Amino acid sequence: MTVLILTCRQDVTADMVVARLHERGVPLVRLDPADVPGEASLSAEYVRGDFYGHLSTDGRLLSMSALRSIWVRRPGEPAAHAPEPSEWLTAETEQALYGMLYSATARWMNHPSASTQARCKPWQLGVAHRSGFAVPPTVVTTFPRVARQFATQYRDIVVKSASGPPAGDPQVALPTTRIGPDADFTGVAAGPTLLQQYIAKRADIRLTSVGGRLFAARKRATSDQVDGRYGSTGHAWEPARIPDRIARAVRDYTDLAGLAYAAFDFAEDEEGVWWFLECNQGGQFGFIELETDQPIADAVAAWLAGAPNGATHVTSGVPLGHGGGGL
Repeated sequence: MTVLILTCRQDVTADMVVARLHERGVPLVRLDPADVPGEASLSAEYVRGDFYGHLSTDGRLLSMSALRSIWVRRPGEPAAHAPEPSEWLTAETEQALYGMLYSATARWMNHPSASTQARCKPWQLGVAHRSGFAVPPTVVTTFPRVARQFATQYRDIVVKSASGPPAGDPQVALPTTRIGPDADFTGVAAGPTLLQQYIAKRADIRLTSVGGRLFAARKRATSDQVDGRYGSTGHAWEPARIPDRIARAVRDYTDLAGLAYAAFDFAEDEEGVWWFLECNQGGQFGFIELETDQPIADAVAAWLAGAPNGATHVTSGVPLGHGGGGL
């Protein structure tokens, strides 16, 4: 049985998992959907209730009946590398490729339909509440009056992007920015704006969930740092203990979201409470593994190499407990 990895050619994080799969002797095929059609080919046949599908890339022929699992890591846009790319060819290739893969019985990390839903930050907040996380008060609005009322009530707030930086030119990134109640909120009417109560944090927490196996890392924050993605605190990531309640909430969240893999970001306040900020269904883990030596790539490889449609919940990657506070 073979593992299929959907990613671009320049993906160091995928390289780490590929190495672990090779060590386990697990057959794998690495495919960038951007290479279909052209360097990679496909064929799917549906006749009298029977399904036969095949992928060909780099001299390898993969039958859908021999597909163990699919890791959607960082795939390119279908047909992007075709000699004459077009929106129509991309749509046709996406229908053909993913329609064929959906017809197979392999398990996914993560299924594209679950990933599409999981990317939606406002939806994440609702699931986070249901799962038992501490979630900062948040509003998403196009009403300037509502934004002003929210800022007046919570005083110290941040404005952040709901979708992340847009694709294309010019590249625009909106780091989480701290503002006060006296800000001008008239521009809110021009587009949905996400406002959230500011959490004074003593550390950033990145928790990676791999098929129910949990790995947490902590990095001390500086007093003036708002967005942990930007700037340096002068501190490194270190392994962190996971409070029992956080572990339960993570498993509830991933079950509700249908995610085999998820990267959670928390802000740890001065009392040790872990405040939910977001969950990235395809978040990076390479930098965490390199700094903490936590075997996340091996955990991904183990899940992908597991029995098709098998159980996913196994033991935690670091000790659980109430050490270090937390909700």
